[in-house]
Amino acid sequence: MTPAVALMAALAAMTGLSQFHRAALGVVAPDLIADLALTPAVLGAANGVFFGALLVAQVPVGVALDRAGPRRTVGALTGIAVVGAALQAFATDGASLLAARFLIGIGCGASFMAAVVLCARWHQGPAMTLALSRVFALSQMGILLAGAPLAAVAEWVGWRGALGASAVLTAACWGIWWRLVWDDPPDRPPPIRRAETLREALAGQVSIWRLPGLPRVLSMHLVAYAAAATVLGLWAGPYLADVHRLDAAGRGWVLGAMGIAMPVGLLMVGPLERSVGSRRPIVTAGAALSAATLLGLALWPGAPLSAAVALLVLLVLFSAYPILVVAEGRSLFPDHLVGRGATTVNLAQVLGSALLPLLVGAVVGLFPEEAGGVRPEAAYRAGFGAIAACLLAGLAGWLLLPRPRD
Repeated sequence: MTPAVALMAALAAMTGLSQFHRAALGVVAPDLIADLALTPAVLGAANGVFFGALLVAQVPVGVALDRAGPRRTVGALTGIAVVGAALQAFATDGASLLAARFLIGIGCGASFMAAVVLCARWHQGPAMTLALSRVFALSQMGILLAGAPLAAVAEWVGWRGALGASAVLTAACWGIWWRLVWDDPPDRPPPIRRAETLREALAGQVSIWRLPGLPRVLSMHLVAYAAAATVLGLWAGPYLADVHRLDAAGRGWVLGAMGIAMPVGLLMVGPLERSVGSRRPIVTAGAALSAATLLGLALWPGAPLSAAVALLVLLVLFSAYPILVVAEGRSLFPDHLVGRGATTVNLAQVLGSALLPLLVGAVVGLFPEEAGGVRPEAAYRAGFGAIAACLLAGLAGWLLLPRPRD
């Protein structure tokens, strides 16, 4: 295995692990609601706190990526994720589940941005975008594992055993990272990086916020990933259980199909960008089509299972465009600030991913439970409508806020 291939494998494993933890509650959410007496708001918070932890981590992670390097930064944080994943399996109530999810979020706080930094260090120009798209496509294996395989394990050993197994998976990825990752390619010497004082590091962070064109990127990135992640990672499972009466295995297969749609979309993004010649119209079209699928789920009362599944899968397929938003953001900042620039752009993503599940949980919670403790279809339709409205607001910012000069 060449160093470049080894790096790709390690990046795919670590980003896939983050994807797994983001989506892991979807399949077992009904069991958590029953065993831990969770309300929709607390369930939404359980996923939202993961992204809240990512948000807290972003500024220090950006500085650490530039100063300590991705290998040491991710390696140190993943140990925290192992602890959080283990505690998650022993949760006894909503508070302990939230604490475990927070630790997992901190532990995954550098995974995706380390991929951006390392792909930028190891590859140049279009090769960097291609490498990044491949890493993110392979990372969707984590979502696939959080679908039917996790559901099968949960049926076999219960949800606690399944989440306990996730701690073992996290530890395995931790070992792979330390074994395979190096910060710089072996065929060229590492660049000389002048040591920064803390004041200089913070000044570099401030300079990122002053870059022209950043607000429109942040506006889109605030909701681009969060829209599909909120559905796939949290609310698709309860929706399929309450409205369409699917059991854990059935929900797992639907979530697995949604998970497959994401890498398919990601692998299409690169050729599509080369064909169109610009990333901006692809982002616009992707956001508009994603909003359309959400509006279909929101405005179609009594939608049959086949139609609902098709709309859920299409939502994820159309939601591959955020990688182009990341590329647009990367084009705004200089090489020596790549870590802080990438994490600044990522701040918007994790903020949206923290707040949107809370919003949907609050909206769904407005509707009282029906017989058997299920929520009515109208509750989920209102939740899908709320996500669509947020996505359209982000698209408006992308289209209307000032662009940098080309």
